Amino acid sequence: QVQVVEFGGGLVQSGGSLRLSCAVFGSFVSIHVMGWYRQAPGKQRDLVATITGGGSTNYADSVKGRFTISRDNAKNTVYLQMNSLKPEDTAVYYCKAPARVGVTIQDYWGQGTQVTVSS
Repeated sequence: QVQVVEFGGGLVQSGGSLRLSCAVFGSFVSIHVMGWYRQAPGKQRDLVATITGGGSTNYADSVKGRFTISRDNAKNTVYLQMNSLKPEDTAVYYCKAPARVGVTIQDYWGQGTQVTVSS
């Protein structure tokens, strides 16, 4: 069984910073492209950033230059450093970890962590 757990959400003022962490636990062979997604009230869940096992990254246009995704493969952990936060960044942030269990790859999601940016 694979479990994905996020840490680090909270309330911050506009212009502030937060760092999210996501750790993957359980029995799996490997973890593929990990990513952060977010969902604001009444909106769909959108991609924020992804990172491959080799460190290649991809960002949504809305967060480029402000957010940085990184990964520690030895700890099965991915981070999201969020700087210059804006009220429109307010959302529940979810971590996705596609993991190989046996011969299949499945997407595993965390429970989400709330990020609130006040103006």
